[in-house]
This record gives sequence, C-alpha cells and structure tokens, in this order.
Amino acid sequence: MSAQTDRSTDQPLTFLVVFGSVRRDRAGIGLARALARIVTERGHQAHLADPAEIALPMLDRMYKEFDPGTAPEPMERLAGMIRGADAVIVVSAEYNHAAPPALVNLLDHYLEEWSGKPCGIATYSAGRFGGVRALSTLRMMLGELGMPTMPTILPVSTIGTAVTSEGDLTDERMAHSVDRFLGELEWWAYAARTRLGSTAYPS
Repeated sequence: MSAQTDRSTDQPLTFLVVFGSVRRDRAGIGLARALARIVTERGHQAHLADPAEIALPMLDRMYKEFDPGTAPEPMERLAGMIRGADAVIVVSAEYNHAAPPALVNLLDHYLEEWSGKPCGIATYSAGRFGGVRALSTLRMMLGELGMPTMPTILPVSTIGTAVTSEGDLTDERMAHSVDRFLGELEWWAYAARTRLGSTAYPS
C-alpha cells in the first residue's frame, strides 16, 4: 500500500510523554509539559505519564502478572495510555550517569505494552551536558522493552532557565531542536503505523 493511497498518514498520532522524576524541585517537568503542548500544537494528541501523579508501587508484580481486571487502578490506567500510544517520548534526568529510579520503576512494570512503539529520548540537567550520560543506559533499557529509539535526541542543558515549570520554552534556540526531534519521531510513528518502508527522514 502506498503513501498516496494509505490515508492513515493523514490521521493524527497519539504520543505518550513519560516523565521520570518525583523529586520535590523537579525542573524537568516543564520540559515534559512543553513537549506535550507542542505535540498538540502540531495537530496530534499527547498524554503525560507523571510518576508523581500515577503512583506505582516499587516493582513487585509486573502488569502482565495480574489476572485481567485485577491490576491496581493506576497501573491499569497507565497500561491503557501505553497501548493507545503511537509513539513514546521519554524525558529523563541523569542520576549518577543513569536514569532516575522512578523512571526505571515505571518502565519496568510493563513489557509487551511498550513493544514496537517508536521512542524519542529527551534528557536534561542543571549543567551544560544536558543529561546525555544517561543516554546509553536508556537506549539499552528501552531496546530491551522492544522500543526502537530514534537517532535524534533532545538534550537540554541548564534546565532551570531553558523552560518554565508550566512548559514555556525560554530559550528560542530550542525551538529548532524540538521541531527536528518531533518531526523525526512523527516519521517513525507513521512508518510504524503504515509500514511504508521509506528511508527518507524529514529535513
């Protein structure tokens, strides 16, 4: 089926923005909110999975280990959000060169639900490196969960001044990076949905 005849490429996508911190002064929540807002401005749907709001227990039993209909409500609700997503954006800080424990805990509760969903990684830090030292462990983990991670990443340095807690970008230079990041993830999501097989990334 060609891109010309498959109307699914004209339909809005659903993105799940997964945030990974529950710290009291978590500056990165603004980046997660900004990405969710910009996704909707691009004509798609976005849902934010915030572990401070979707309170999962420390991993004891995975979602798949519960009998149907018996999983705790937060776990069931997040499972529905994951299943309904065409693509995932993981927004991660860097704790000791790795992803925050709240993010790892959230991801590890699920397996098959993540499988096959294209994933973009946005990292951040208070310093100038933008959290990229967490990237290698994130790529390995997300790949093990069955999510192909796209080449382009979105590292955000000096997070405290780059975006407000409400999700407004204060660094105009970020707009181009965000546009390229989301444009590539859109391509991956549409390709996964339609199996077009094209090798041309958006410019």
